[in-house]
Amino acid sequence: MIELELKSVLANLDDTRTKLDEMGATLAFHGTLEDRRYDTPDRKLRHHDQVLRLRVATDSAGAHARVEFKGPTAVQGGYKRREEIGSDIGDPGAAATMLRCLGYEVTMSIDRLIWQYELHGATVRLERYPRMDDLVEVEGCIADIEKAIAALGMPREGFTSERLRDFVWRYETRTRQRAAVSHAALESGVGTDWLDG
Repeated sequence: MIELELKSVLANLDDTRTKLDEMGATLAFHGTLEDRRYDTPDRKLRHHDQVLRLRVATDSAGAHARVEFKGPTAVQGGYKRREEIGSDIGDPGAAATMLRCLGYEVTMSIDRLIWQYELHGATVRLERYPRMDDLVEVEGCIADIEKAIAALGMPREGFTSERLRDFVWRYETRTRQRAAVSHAALESGVGTDWLDG
């Protein structure tokens, strides 16, 4: 499957949630989203701009896990474009153990609280990180992405194909404090030089 998306900083996540609810957007998921990205010790996947990810989404109904592969990033007409292949799994702990046994190690952790909506055919995900700007990601076909952005009423020029690391860099430059995109980074004060997604 080919994924197209744009991201932007959210000025006020709560106001955006209210607006989405008022315009009748469907709240598809609200809960935590934990990503663990894996690579070989020599960082072969990173070298080829590929991602192997174990993702766990947890809400009031329980945990739902997927293992996913993402191909190299391209920019198509200003939209971030990647191939994504994934499969649901029943036991994320067992999947993590299998990946370690195969020689993979966790190279990046991302934890956030999300509200995921369906709006005008697009997926609109509001993201709150442990310490970083709140973000909105809009995913779908180009026409649906543009309809959803217009409905949000946010400045179109704020939406970019940039990676998470670019948003982290801007946050750190503006605030002069380290971003934390995972709970472990918040607790340890680990920097974000390794951030590659």
